[in-house]
Amino acid sequence: MPTTLAPLSTSQLRNAIARLPRYALGHFPTPLEHLPRLSKALGGPEIYIKRDDCTGLAFGGNKTRHNEFLIADALAQGADIIVWGAGVQSNNCRQTAASCAKAGLDIHLVLGRGGPAKGPDLIQGNLLLDHLVGAHVDIVEETIGVDLDDRIALEAEKHKTNGRKVYSWDRHKVKPLAAVSYALCVAEIVEQSAAAGFEADAIYVSSAGSTGSGVVLGQKMLGLACPVLSVAPIKWPWDTQADMAEIADAAGTLCGLTPGITRDDVAVTFDYIGPAYGKCSPGGLEAIALLARTEGILLDPIYSGKAMAAVIDDIRQGRRTAGEKVVFIHTGGTPALFAYNNELAQGIAPRRLER
Repeated sequence: MPTTLAPLSTSQLRNAIARLPRYALGHFPTPLEHLPRLSKALGGPEIYIKRDDCTGLAFGGNKTRHNEFLIADALAQGADIIVWGAGVQSNNCRQTAASCAKAGLDIHLVLGRGGPAKGPDLIQGNLLLDHLVGAHVDIVEETIGVDLDDRIALEAEKHKTNGRKVYSWDRHKVKPLAAVSYALCVAEIVEQSAAAGFEADAIYVSSAGSTGSGVVLGQKMLGLACPVLSVAPIKWPWDTQADMAEIADAAGTLCGLTPGITRDDVAVTFDYIGPAYGKCSPGGLEAIALLARTEGILLDPIYSGKAMAAVIDDIRQGRRTAGEKVVFIHTGGTPALFAYNNELAQGIAPRRLER
């Protein structure tokens, strides 16, 4: 029977999640590091970074957590091929392809460039890694979202017709199952921050979907008082807050919980997307350079860089102040740095030492 017990302890939350099948892929718990030089440079709160760029699978990232539950579900259904898709430089697809390699599954990636090609697709960054781990890759014209979902479904149906046992992208099933993994991430943050002698005053994460939904689920079930801000990398054509609340609540139901999450429980900002999804922003480029030059940690230009830009802006605007403890979840994505080399070279000024 579902339980309404809340707040849960981290062990109770883990026990609830343990009812779901899981396929080990990552290195957990990921580190929670203090960033003293970045904190000093910004003159605000003490900043801590949850290193989910260190999950260990093909350069790591948040989708490794997701895939521990998704690959387990695919194997439980007897799948022999996964049909997946997103943008050409998708971190999701790179980690899912690597997960399939580890689990012995074929994978067909349908990658949308979002319009007619202006030239050859550069096999660099995430796309290079897709090929390296053995994915079958089709690059198509559809835009990420409903149009690409329809194309993925079409390709999945072709494989079914040919007798393959297909596990494919279905947002209504996949998103709640993936979100469960980020409730576990919150449990790790609670345990690690307690061991370090502090409680978070705010949590920031790059998300407009499952990852942020899972963080909200963890926040709700563990009774955390601190706000969670999801910094959206994309503006979907639907109500993102309502969608994330639905995902989070469905994820809790999968675990036998009744979290009762509503739209009002989800905080999302679209202020840091910049020119468009998949395009660099000035704030994101500044954040990448600042963290790299103060702490030697790399962010990516489309997700984690823009989320860190939100942290920096909140500190500069006085929304986060000295004496507070802020946790930033690094969702990975660093292979994309190499695909955006021209934009990064133009947008980040090189340092010059005086002689």
